[in-house]
Amino acid sequence: MDKGYCGTSGASAPSGNSLWYIKPDPELRKQAMASREALGGFLAQRTWMERVLDQTFENINRVAEWGYPFPVDEHGESRRESIQGSEYMRLMRKKIQRAGVQILDQSPALELLVDCEGRVAGAAGINRQTGERWSIRAGAVVLATGGCAFLANGLGCNVLTGDGYLMAAEAGAEFSGMEFSSAYALSTTFGSVTKGRFFQWATFYYADGTPIAGAAGHHGRSIVAKTLLEQPVYDCIDQNVTPEIQAWMWKAQPNFFLPLNRRGIDPFTQHFPVTLRLEGTVRGTGGLRILNETCATSVLGLYAAGDAATRELICGGFTGGGSHNAAWAISSGYWSGQAAADYAKSLGTHAHQRSVQAIGEVGLRGDGAKAFSAEDTIAATQAEVFPYDRNLFRTGDGLRDSLGRLDSLWRDMRQSGGATGTQMVRSREAAAMVATARWMYRSGLQRTETRGMHKRLDYPEQDPNQKHYWLSGGLDQVWVKSSLNADHNTVTNKELVLR
Repeated sequence: MDKGYCGTSGASAPSGNSLWYIKPDPELRKQAMASREALGGFLAQRTWMERVLDQTFENINRVAEWGYPFPVDEHGESRRESIQGSEYMRLMRKKIQRAGVQILDQSPALELLVDCEGRVAGAAGINRQTGERWSIRAGAVVLATGGCAFLANGLGCNVLTGDGYLMAAEAGAEFSGMEFSSAYALSTTFGSVTKGRFFQWATFYYADGTPIAGAAGHHGRSIVAKTLLEQPVYDCIDQNVTPEIQAWMWKAQPNFFLPLNRRGIDPFTQHFPVTLRLEGTVRGTGGLRILNETCATSVLGLYAAGDAATRELICGGFTGGGSHNAAWAISSGYWSGQAAADYAKSLGTHAHQRSVQAIGEVGLRGDGAKAFSAEDTIAATQAEVFPYDRNLFRTGDGLRDSLGRLDSLWRDMRQSGGATGTQMVRSREAAAMVATARWMYRSGLQRTETRGMHKRLDYPEQDPNQKHYWLSGGLDQVWVKSSLNADHNTVTNKELVLR
């Protein structure tokens, strides 16, 4: 089931994506694993990195065998370090159709089904175009719903509103790393493309044309954000961009230039205004807690893949678009699908005869006289998570201040009635965004240090005693607890069944 049209929706679909694709050379792999460990706060695990590198290499080579047209360099060697989203997702759709998979397009899932023992046993939702409700029993469910970008209008990201998080939490699932959720991406003020690789060749300017010192450096994103709090920021891609590099840029990411072309702006010679759009947990690293190598969540029958799951295991507290996230999606999708199929098979022929119930609550069912306003709730949530001086530059007082209002929003939704028809989709998006913000900020409040993308102005240093993951969960009462160390993902299948 896809919230949009399967093969065209989501953050990967409209853009070129870099890949964490490294040949199986021990030295190259060692360098690749070490390259971002410090940036991510040393929370990544080498064993998981190795698994992802192995699986990504294998799967991308399989995509090449299926006919994806990877470019060839001057030596005749296929270059597989990047991939065009629209092309490979179209190929993937054809593959699953040929395999006999039934696809429900424009059919967002709204809630999970569970059996009498609390095991996930299917899902239910609605077709956005017809209003027809659907309900499907299954031996297992894989959540590949992406992260939460809070409807910040990043290209491909407005379907990513944390829906899978909410459904999983209602079943009792746990999260990890939700404090690593303050990812902002550069974009023109008048466009939605947030793929920012070309800004590596950019100079950032004040309105009077004076370059902004340090804005293109290692801490450039923070400098841009601090400047935007007071005045506009302009950009020009004017650093050592040869005609050959320009030609490559146009070919690699044509979407980047589209909003500029429409305004008659030459980005290589003219200044244009830029902003930072929140991408939350899409380019963050937090998500559903993964218990073991199968990508199982803490709920039996429920698995997670891609941005719906935590990526701390391979990149700690910092990542970006494509690269590690893309490799994780490619690998975790493979593992979770295989494990979900094995688990469903283990249930035997009676799996679809189980008594099940739908467990969706806020936005679907309620005792109130009328439904809450989804649009007002979304706007109120965005007011807490969009501002740079509240989310990117965090303080304990600021987080507690926002949580007071977010908790109030949640209580108001709890006391409201459920929406009807296709309005349920928007109500569930609103509820998921409020829930996600609460897990984010309560985890951020607990991590009293600066590590990875999590910046605490009141705790500006990295604390060696907090080299561990923070787990979170709950709906009416959000809880946060330490995993004690950065190796909590070692639960065996036997232990999971016993739980």
